[in-house]
Amino acid sequence: MKEIVLPHRIVEALIGTYDENLKLLESLFDVRIHARGSHLVIDGEKGDVATLERILADFSGLVEKGQVFSRDEFQSAVTQIAQDAALSLQDFFPRLQVSTGKRTVIPKSKNQRRYLESIQQHDIVFAIGPGGTGKTFLAVAMALYYLNEKAITRIILTRPAVEAGEKLGFLPGDMQEKVNPYLRPLYDALYHLADGERVLKLMERGTIEIAPLAFMRGRTLSDAFIILDEAQNTTSEQMKMFLTRIGPGSKAVITGDITQIDLPPGRVSGLVEARAVLERIPGPRFCYFDEGDVVRHELVRLIIRAYEDYSSQNGSNRRGTA
Repeated sequence: MKEIVLPHRIVEALIGTYDENLKLLESLFDVRIHARGSHLVIDGEKGDVATLERILADFSGLVEKGQVFSRDEFQSAVTQIAQDAALSLQDFFPRLQVSTGKRTVIPKSKNQRRYLESIQQHDIVFAIGPGGTGKTFLAVAMALYYLNEKAITRIILTRPAVEAGEKLGFLPGDMQEKVNPYLRPLYDALYHLADGERVLKLMERGTIEIAPLAFMRGRTLSDAFIILDEAQNTTSEQMKMFLTRIGPGSKAVITGDITQIDLPPGRVSGLVEARAVLERIPGPRFCYFDEGDVVRHELVRLIIRAYEDYSSQNGSNRRGTA
């Protein structure tokens, strides 16, 4: 049991509406917290109490410096600290955030935070994990941020044109209209993060280019932020081709879910092979996500876990080995 004395106004800021912050801390760290005026009494395991004591000290210091915590910001930060005890509130405030002009994007999990930090620190970053974990969304946000900061001159978004278990048949229109259905998720992210009229102008100028992976062959992509999405559906040859397009002043982010490979039988996923080939060399950075990072509907996390459990119990394999 530990008793902590804090200024009354800091205790009020900490408690939150209907004691919601205290209840969150109790659930995350398996402790009981009793607030009595300026006194907080914490009862629980020694390690959890020590972590909570450190959080409260950081909280008090930040509030004294004028930091204002929104409910979502505080809850996101302490949830990530509960997952990784090496983190502290000081790591989150001032916040790691990315402004795209239209929106400010803040990581919602420790893996998302490490992903953004990796993109800042490395020129080639691989993001591997299930759908809905923010891999593509955060990469597009970083691309727009770097464009706004004039750190790059263009954004190139690409993905392989592989059908996800469906036959789309003949598609009318010119080449761009034929491939647009495959590239729709990239458009969705762009229009969510930036003003639609601005996106159209940037695309008309060629500052933002969205194209199938096959269009990358023979090019050198310099001073660009390049995102290869759905990389689990690249072949070995396509992945090697893409990685050798990267020119001076460029960053590349490669995203994919190796449990959702839609290549024909017998074809090795370029993403799976790249992990085996490149993971031990300096330079490229690999970031991994799991169902705990899912930011879609709450049921998506449960669905992903159910499929993983089913696959492990039935020995299912979706050609995920090189």
